[in-house]
Amino acid sequence: MLNTFILKTNKLTVLLLLASFCLYGVFAYNLVRTDYSTLISLYIVLFGLFVKIVTTNKNNFKLLVIVAILSRLIFLFAIPNLSQDFYRFIWDGRMILQGYNPYLHTPESFINLGQAPVSQAKDLVSGMQVLNASHYSNYPPINQLLFTLANVFSSANILGSVIGLRLLIIAADIGTLYFGAKLLEKLGLSKHKIFWFILNPFIIIELTGNLHFESVMIFFLILSLYLLHKNKWQWAAVVFALSISTKLVPLLFLPLFVKWFRLKNDPTKIDFKKLFSFYIIIGSTTLLLFAPFFSMQFISNYSKTVGLWFGNFEFNASVYYIARAIGYAITGYNQIAIIGKTLPLLIFISIWILALTRKNQDFLTLLTSMLLAMTFYLLLSTTVHPWYVASLLILGLFTNYKLPIVWSFIVIISYLAYANADNTENLWLIGLEYLVVYFILFLDIFINNRPQKTLKKSI
Repeated sequence: MLNTFILKTNKLTVLLLLASFCLYGVFAYNLVRTDYSTLISLYIVLFGLFVKIVTTNKNNFKLLVIVAILSRLIFLFAIPNLSQDFYRFIWDGRMILQGYNPYLHTPESFINLGQAPVSQAKDLVSGMQVLNASHYSNYPPINQLLFTLANVFSSANILGSVIGLRLLIIAADIGTLYFGAKLLEKLGLSKHKIFWFILNPFIIIELTGNLHFESVMIFFLILSLYLLHKNKWQWAAVVFALSISTKLVPLLFLPLFVKWFRLKNDPTKIDFKKLFSFYIIIGSTTLLLFAPFFSMQFISNYSKTVGLWFGNFEFNASVYYIARAIGYAITGYNQIAIIGKTLPLLIFISIWILALTRKNQDFLTLLTSMLLAMTFYLLLSTTVHPWYVASLLILGLFTNYKLPIVWSFIVIISYLAYANADNTENLWLIGLEYLVVYFILFLDIFINNRPQKTLKKSI
């Protein structure tokens, strides 16, 4: 089968694929994130190979599917090297298997008491580091379910748990590939565009390689949008709740559905009955998924932990860093407590403006509004880890915007913060990243934003 695959592929593509697979192997098994020159060099070459492979094989869908799977399987036995979050994933999963509620205990609290509630407790806490170990879990229930499944057959071996987590993420990516391609076709777009997401080295490295569950959240989001386009809006609402219950990010998009549901006898008017039913299904399903963990202490712990992302943490930000600098100049100290409350309000207002002023009853307009909402969120956040851009990238497939693909390339420089012992960011490099981001966004809005081909929505 492999010989047939090679014989049917032109020599240039074979060479490109072999080079890509080899470099992914180096990235997975030999790279240390503090070795920034190797990290950046590998990423640039892999990105160039990705672009060439996708553009030269536009008519070979099956080949690109095989490449997408093989590229991910290369990472199967690798311990993530750019993120230590997976240690917390394993901890939470093993806590549930031992009958603990992961939202009620910090890993650090057990270690300080000399207790080991799970296998390899000290290794896991050491791996996740003090900042993570000192806080309650902020991962929603679908994430917790997947963490638990990954540990069922490997509750005493970190690599075994890593393999379990990775297989779940690969399965989610395959689902995104399948339903993403079908949705593109239904919207009159080329299904080949899905490979600008699924074969992007940013996605392969950050999601499959570093075990970030944006892949599962994105799978549910795309499946929900696919069902919504087929007018199966009740099931779309259930699946949308699964997406929220994996990562909270899709909550951003809820206001954008205000104009989607229309009366059959008068399409100019909103069908409020369907709209409210849609929201009620999403809300009740989400609450049902959280129910097994519910308690007053859970509400307190979870709200405080989520609040940390805007009130305490800061990384790779843009608008926030400018506001922080102004605050320092005026008061002499970091005003994150005030800025961190103001920025979410600006995000909220921006998204509602998108919801009320754009024609989101058209499906491609709705998707573009979702992309813009995600863009506002990232630009106004205090913390923008590289893998957050994944949501932007999948939505970009349905628009003319070049920002998602460009940002997926340039965001790698944020890892240069780990090139020094105290993980201090180089603000000149962050400035360079966002100079590119804002320039491309300007071009997208004022030059490249041509109308997409639209199809009449089913009612």
